[in-house]
Amino acid sequence: MKHRLNTILLLLSLSVCGYSVAQITPSTYVIVHGAWGGSWAFKEVDQLLIATCNTVYRSSLTGQGKRVHLADESIGLETHIMDVVNTLLFEELENIILVGHSYGVMVLTCVADRQPDRIKKLVYLDAFIPEHSETFNEIFVNDPNKYFIIDGGIVPPWVAKNQPLPFDFPNPYKTFTERIDLKNPKRLELSSNYIHTLEKGKTPESDDFILYANRAKEKGWPVYILEADQPLMVCPQSLCETA
Repeated sequence: MKHRLNTILLLLSLSVCGYSVAQITPSTYVIVHGAWGGSWAFKEVDQLLIATCNTVYRSSLTGQGKRVHLADESIGLETHIMDVVNTLLFEELENIILVGHSYGVMVLTCVADRQPDRIKKLVYLDAFIPEHSETFNEIFVNDPNKYFIIDGGIVPPWVAKNQPLPFDFPNPYKTFTERIDLKNPKRLELSSNYIHTLEKGKTPESDDFILYANRAKEKGWPVYILEADQPLMVCPQSLCETA
C-alpha cells in the first residue's frame, strides 16, 4: 500500500508540466489525504512541488494524522469538508488544483460544490467518484467485514497499535455514513482528471478502482492508467496534461 501511495505522490509531482523546470508554471495545490492517513503521507510530493516553485497546502483532516489527538466519534464528513473549505477561505486561496486520494474525494467533491470559483482543476488519485446523496460506505470497494468499529472509529486490518510515528489511525466512522449534499452545477464545469495506478502485473480490470476509472471515462474526463511498481518511476509525458 505504501509503495503504491509513494508512486502516486511522484506521479502527481511530475504532472505539473513536463520535465523541464523552465517549462513549469507555478500552481497552488491543496491535497486531501485518504482515510486512516494524514498529511504526512504527502510530504514527499510537497517537497517536489515546492522545489519547482509551486505552493502546497497539505490538509490534515480532524482526528487524523497530526490532528489525531482531536479524534472523537462526533467527527463526520462535514467536519472534514470544513477543514478544507476553511483552508481555502482563511488562506485566501484562488485558482487552486484540488487533489483528493481515496476517501479524500468525498471531501474534495463537497469542497468543489461549495467553492467552485476558487478551484482551477480537480485531480482524483486512485479515488472514488461520489454522486449526490451517496455515503462512503455505499461506494467503498473493499469488504466491510474486514473492518472493525472501535470507540466510534473504523479500523482496517493493517492499523495496529504501538507503531513508530507516523502511522495510520482509525477513521471516525461517522465520516463513512454521512450523505454528501451536492447542489451547485458550477462544480460540474470544473476540469477533472483521474489517475489510476496498477501494481506490476495487474490489469486494470483486476484492480478495485477500475469501476471509478470507468466512471471517469463516462464523464468524459482524461484517465491515466499507469503501472506503479516502484516508488520512483518515469512519468509518461501524457500525464503532464493533468496540470
